[in-house]
Amino acid sequence: MGAITYDMEIPSSIPANKMFKALVLDADTLIPKIMPQAIKSVEILEGDGGVGTIKLVHFGEGSQYKSVKHRVDAIDKENLTHSYTIVEGDALAGVLESITYHVKIVPTEDGGCICKNRSIYHTKGDVEINEEKIKEGKEKAGQMFKAIEAYLHANPDA
Repeated sequence: MGAITYDMEIPSSIPANKMFKALVLDADTLIPKIMPQAIKSVEILEGDGGVGTIKLVHFGEGSQYKSVKHRVDAIDKENLTHSYTIVEGDALAGVLESITYHVKIVPTEDGGCICKNRSIYHTKGDVEINEEKIKEGKEKAGQMFKAIEAYLHANPDA
């Protein structure tokens, strides 16, 4: 099994704690509300939302995928970090064992934040990953982040 790692950083004017709450803690209800074409719903299959929780994510009409299961690997509200792994679903395309995401929201001096995201694609055997699919996934993640940012600007009490 091989592994391919991609890093992405997205700056935001939203304070780090507020972005972490929206992007991580409230994401299961917030994202389907503001981007139903991307994610239709999220249901907890096992656990309480903390480490070890298994979630089933149902993608919206705008997605080429139907659903994925992901496991919460780590969540640290003080250090604003979250790790989870997609362990099942059509997004793995039969060529990936799993995809692990590490998210860290870092406060900036101007009161905003930077979202640092590391994605690790664990391939089955010697399978080559389509770079275009990775690029598409990164672009969609960036769009989702910016949609959350826009929502928080429009709803300062959220």
